[in-house]
Amino acid sequence: MFTGIVEEIGEVVAVKHAGDSAVLTLKAGVVADDIRHGASIAVNGVCLTVVGWAPVPDGLTIDFDVMAETLNRSVIGDLESGDKVNLERAARVDSRLDGHVVQGHVDGTGVVLSRTPGDGWESVRFGLPADLARFVAEKGSIAVHGVSLTITAVGPAGSDGTGFAGDWFEVGLIPETLRATTLGLAQPGTKVNLETDVLAKYVARLLETQK
Repeated sequence: MFTGIVEEIGEVVAVKHAGDSAVLTLKAGVVADDIRHGASIAVNGVCLTVVGWAPVPDGLTIDFDVMAETLNRSVIGDLESGDKVNLERAARVDSRLDGHVVQGHVDGTGVVLSRTPGDGWESVRFGLPADLARFVAEKGSIAVHGVSLTITAVGPAGSDGTGFAGDWFEVGLIPETLRATTLGLAQPGTKVNLETDVLAKYVARLLETQK
Protein backbone atom coordinates (compact mmCIF):
# COMPACT_ATOMS: atom_id res chain seq x y z
CA MET A 1 0.00 0.00 0.00
CA PHE A 2 1.22 3.50 -0.91
CA THR A 3 0.09 7.09 -0.50
CA GLY A 4 1.04 8.63 -3.84
CA ILE A 5 3.60 10.94 -2.23
CA VAL A 6 6.77 10.45 -4.31
CA GLU A 7 9.97 10.18 -2.25
CA GLU A 8 12.49 10.63 -5.02
CA ILE A 9 13.12 10.45 -8.75
CA GLY A 10 15.19 7.39 -9.69
CA GLU A 11 16.94 6.49 -12.92
CA VAL A 12 16.54 3.41 -15.09
CA VAL A 13 19.79 1.48 -15.49
CA ALA A 14 18.49 -1.36 -17.66
CA VAL A 15 15.38 -3.27 -18.73
CA LYS A 16 16.19 -6.84 -19.72
CA HIS A 17 13.31 -8.56 -21.51
CA ALA A 18 13.01 -12.35 -21.51
CA GLY A 19 9.91 -13.68 -23.27
CA ASP A 20 6.82 -12.19 -21.59
CA SER A 21 8.69 -10.93 -18.53
CA ALA A 22 11.55 -8.59 -17.73
CA VAL A 23 14.06 -7.55 -15.08
CA LEU A 24 14.07 -3.82 -14.33
CA THR A 25 17.18 -2.27 -12.75
CA LEU A 26 17.02 1.21 -11.21
CA LYS A 27 19.42 3.52 -9.43
CA ALA A 28 18.04 5.04 -6.23
CA GLY A 29 19.15 6.74 -3.04
CA VAL A 30 16.40 7.60 -0.57
CA VAL A 31 14.24 4.51 -1.11
CA ALA A 32 17.35 2.32 -0.74
CA ASP A 33 17.96 3.43 2.85
CA ASP A 34 16.16 0.44 4.40
CA ILE A 35 16.17 -1.91 1.40
CA ARG A 36 15.33 -5.56 1.96
CA HIS A 37 14.58 -8.57 -0.20
CA GLY A 38 10.87 -8.75 -0.99
CA ALA A 39 10.18 -5.10 -0.16
CA SER A 40 7.55 -3.27 -2.22
CA ILE A 41 8.46 -0.08 -4.08
CA ALA A 42 6.14 1.85 -6.39
CA VAL A 43 7.89 2.62 -9.67
CA ASN A 44 5.86 5.17 -11.64
CA GLY A 45 2.92 3.93 -9.59
CA VAL A 46 3.50 0.22 -10.22
CA CYS A 47 4.04 -1.91 -7.11
CA LEU A 48 7.20 -3.96 -7.75
CA THR A 49 9.08 -6.39 -5.50
CA VAL A 50 12.79 -6.01 -4.73
CA VAL A 51 14.71 -9.13 -5.79
CA GLY A 52 18.28 -7.84 -5.53
CA TRP A 53 20.54 -4.81 -5.19
CA ALA A 54 24.15 -3.68 -5.45
CA PRO A 55 26.03 -0.63 -4.14
CA VAL A 56 27.00 2.16 -6.55
CA PRO A 57 28.20 5.73 -5.95
CA ASP A 58 25.44 7.79 -4.27
CA GLY A 59 23.09 4.87 -3.70
CA LEU A 60 22.19 1.40 -4.92
CA THR A 61 21.00 -0.29 -8.06
CA ILE A 62 17.82 -2.23 -7.34
CA ASP A 63 16.46 -5.16 -9.36
CA PHE A 64 12.79 -5.98 -9.84
CA ASP A 65 11.09 -8.86 -11.65
CA VAL A 66 8.31 -7.63 -13.94
CA MET A 67 5.63 -10.07 -15.14
CA ALA A 68 3.53 -10.02 -18.30
CA GLU A 69 0.46 -8.43 -16.66
CA THR A 70 2.53 -5.45 -15.55
CA LEU A 71 4.13 -5.07 -18.98
CA ASN A 72 0.69 -5.17 -20.63
CA ARG A 73 -1.07 -2.78 -18.24
CA SER A 74 1.59 -0.14 -17.71
CA VAL A 75 4.36 1.72 -19.48
CA ILE A 76 7.07 -0.09 -17.48
CA GLY A 77 7.96 -2.16 -20.54
CA ASP A 78 8.63 1.02 -22.53
CA LEU A 79 11.28 2.30 -20.13
CA GLU A 80 14.84 2.68 -21.38
CA SER A 81 18.22 3.26 -19.77
CA GLY A 82 18.45 6.84 -18.50
CA ASP A 83 14.70 7.38 -18.10
CA LYS A 84 13.56 9.02 -14.86
CA VAL A 85 10.93 7.34 -12.68
CA ASN A 86 8.92 8.26 -9.57
CA LEU A 87 9.74 6.11 -6.54
CA GLU A 88 7.88 5.54 -3.26
CA ARG A 89 8.38 2.92 -0.56
CA ALA A 90 5.37 1.12 0.90
CA ALA A 91 3.51 3.18 3.52
CA ARG A 92 4.13 2.58 7.22
CA VAL A 93 1.06 1.86 9.33
CA ASP A 94 2.17 4.41 11.94
CA SER A 95 2.52 7.35 9.53
CA ARG A 96 0.10 9.98 8.23
CA LEU A 97 -1.70 9.26 4.97
CA ASP A 98 -0.75 12.48 3.18
CA GLY A 99 -2.05 11.48 -0.26
CA HIS A 100 -4.74 8.83 -0.75
CA VAL A 101 -4.87 5.02 -0.67
CA VAL A 102 -2.80 3.84 -3.64
CA GLN A 103 -2.41 0.10 -4.21
CA GLY A 104 0.23 0.21 -6.90
CA HIS A 105 -2.10 -1.82 -9.13
CA VAL A 106 -2.20 0.17 -12.37
CA ASP A 107 -5.53 0.05 -14.22
CA GLY A 108 -4.21 1.22 -17.57
CA THR A 109 -2.36 4.00 -19.32
CA GLY A 110 -3.28 7.54 -20.31
CA VAL A 111 -1.58 10.28 -22.27
CA VAL A 112 -0.70 13.91 -21.60
CA LEU A 113 -2.89 16.04 -23.85
CA SER A 114 -1.94 19.58 -22.87
CA ARG A 115 -0.25 21.78 -20.27
CA THR A 116 -1.52 25.24 -19.32
CA PRO A 117 0.80 27.30 -17.09
CA GLY A 118 -0.55 29.37 -14.22
CA ASP A 119 1.14 31.63 -11.69
CA GLY A 120 3.59 29.12 -10.23
CA TRP A 121 1.51 26.05 -11.09
CA GLU A 122 0.23 24.20 -14.15
CA SER A 123 -3.03 22.68 -15.27
CA VAL A 124 -2.38 19.38 -17.06
CA ARG A 125 -4.96 17.49 -19.09
CA PHE A 126 -4.78 13.72 -19.61
CA GLY A 127 -6.65 11.42 -21.95
CA LEU A 128 -7.78 8.08 -20.54
CA PRO A 129 -9.38 4.86 -21.80
CA ALA A 130 -13.18 4.71 -21.93
CA ASP A 131 -13.34 1.80 -19.48
CA LEU A 132 -11.65 3.91 -16.78
CA ALA A 133 -13.68 7.10 -17.29
CA ARG A 134 -16.52 5.93 -15.02
CA PHE A 135 -14.12 5.78 -12.06
CA VAL A 136 -12.95 9.38 -12.52
CA ALA A 137 -14.88 12.23 -10.89
CA GLU A 138 -14.26 15.93 -10.33
CA LYS A 139 -12.61 16.47 -6.90
CA GLY A 140 -11.88 12.74 -6.71
CA SER A 141 -8.44 11.18 -6.39
CA ILE A 142 -6.27 9.52 -9.03
CA ALA A 143 -2.66 8.32 -9.15
CA VAL A 144 -0.75 9.38 -12.28
CA HIS A 145 2.67 7.74 -12.56
CA GLY A 146 2.28 7.05 -8.85
CA VAL A 147 1.55 10.67 -7.88
CA SER A 148 -1.57 11.28 -5.77
CA LEU A 149 -3.58 14.03 -7.47
CA THR A 150 -6.97 15.69 -7.14
CA ILE A 151 -9.06 15.83 -10.30
CA THR A 152 -10.12 19.39 -11.10
CA ALA A 153 -12.21 18.73 -14.22
CA VAL A 154 -13.48 15.87 -16.39
CA GLY A 155 -14.81 15.76 -19.93
CA PRO A 156 -16.58 13.29 -22.24
CA ALA A 157 -15.10 11.67 -25.31
CA GLY A 158 -14.33 14.04 -28.15
CA SER A 159 -14.64 17.24 -26.11
CA ASP A 160 -10.95 17.91 -25.48
CA GLY A 161 -10.35 20.21 -28.44
CA THR A 162 -6.92 18.77 -29.30
CA GLY A 163 -8.28 16.07 -31.58
CA PHE A 164 -8.14 13.36 -28.92
CA ALA A 165 -11.17 11.10 -29.35
CA GLY A 166 -11.44 9.75 -25.81
CA ASP A 167 -12.45 10.95 -22.34
CA TRP A 168 -10.19 13.29 -20.39
CA PHE A 169 -9.50 14.72 -16.94
CA GLU A 170 -7.46 17.63 -15.60
CA VAL A 171 -5.30 18.14 -12.52
CA GLY A 172 -3.45 21.11 -11.09
CA LEU A 173 0.25 20.61 -10.34
CA ILE A 174 1.75 22.75 -7.59
CA PRO A 175 5.43 23.79 -7.73
CA GLU A 176 6.48 20.97 -5.37
CA THR A 177 4.89 18.34 -7.63
CA LEU A 178 6.50 19.89 -10.70
CA ARG A 179 9.89 19.81 -8.94
CA ALA A 180 9.78 16.49 -7.10
CA THR A 181 8.16 14.19 -9.70
CA THR A 182 8.55 13.33 -13.36
CA LEU A 183 5.22 15.00 -14.12
CA GLY A 184 7.11 18.27 -14.27
CA LEU A 185 8.82 16.97 -17.41
CA ALA A 186 5.92 15.12 -19.07
CA GLN A 187 5.11 16.83 -22.38
CA PRO A 188 2.02 16.31 -24.55
CA GLY A 189 2.11 12.81 -26.01
CA THR A 190 3.81 11.26 -22.96
CA LYS A 191 2.16 8.01 -21.82
CA VAL A 192 1.48 7.67 -18.10
CA ASN A 193 0.34 4.95 -15.71
CA LEU A 194 -3.12 5.48 -14.19
CA GLU A 195 -4.60 4.00 -11.03
CA THR A 196 -8.16 5.08 -10.28
CA ASP A 197 -9.62 5.33 -6.79
CA VAL A 198 -10.01 1.85 -5.27
CA LEU A 199 -13.25 2.89 -3.55
CA ALA A 200 -14.80 3.84 -6.90
CA LYS A 201 -13.89 0.43 -8.32
CA TYR A 202 -15.48 -1.45 -5.42
CA VAL A 203 -18.66 0.64 -5.58
CA ALA A 204 -18.92 -0.02 -9.33
CA ARG A 205 -18.45 -3.74 -8.77
CA LEU A 206 -21.11 -3.87 -6.04
CA LEU A 207 -23.58 -2.09 -8.31
CA GLU A 208 -22.83 -4.55 -11.13
CA THR A 209 -23.46 -7.60 -8.95
CA GLN A 210 -26.77 -6.23 -7.69
CA LYS A 211 -28.34 -5.96 -11.15
